[in-house]
Amino acid sequence: MSDELVFYTNPMSRGRIARWMLEETGQPYRTEILDFGTSMKSAGYLALNPMGKVPAISHRGVVVTEGGAVCAYLADAFPQAELAPPPGSPQRGLYYRWMFFAAGPVEAAVTNKALNIEIPDERKRMVGYGCYADVIDALDHAVSQSEFIAGDRFSAADVYFGSQIGWGLMFKTIEPRPALAAYWQRIADRPAAVRAREIDDRLVAEAKQAQASP
Repeated sequence: MSDELVFYTNPMSRGRIARWMLEETGQPYRTEILDFGTSMKSAGYLALNPMGKVPAISHRGVVVTEGGAVCAYLADAFPQAELAPPPGSPQRGLYYRWMFFAAGPVEAAVTNKALNIEIPDERKRMVGYGCYADVIDALDHAVSQSEFIAGDRFSAADVYFGSQIGWGLMFKTIEPRPALAAYWQRIADRPAAVRAREIDDRLVAEAKQAQASP
């Protein structure tokens, strides 16, 4: 069983979240860049992730997919980085709560927002996130309680939850409330976040240059 940490991604995808988390751990990793519709749907990669999507990681014989799961796994795999509250602590409850909230209601609500899908009033009870306004109110409340989402210490939940807010503010799928903008600003300039953005932005630029070359 190899201890090598392999990261499967595309720099124009949710893999950017996992890249940030990997940089936060401070551990070495090898990156495999996959292209949409081709190598991402190859037999070799589908054997790792039948969804044919990124991000994914392979570590110690285990494949982990889904951005939130990757962040949570890495926090537990490398406890020395102190990216998760201790099990059993009250902060661990907040950590789980908002990590899963970002993966469920937030992801669904902002996707529907981007697709201009509105939930009819009579159908809101059957939708997990209720309605877009409820999700935004919950986000606003969550980031107003403490400096970070699980208390006074940065964690993997901030990487995942915060990335959803950052992307939502950028693409205008999340209402730009002052508390949300302030929270994103608190975490977006972390050294690991900056490194991750620089790596992926460079990869995007190189890909565009390669496409433009005759």
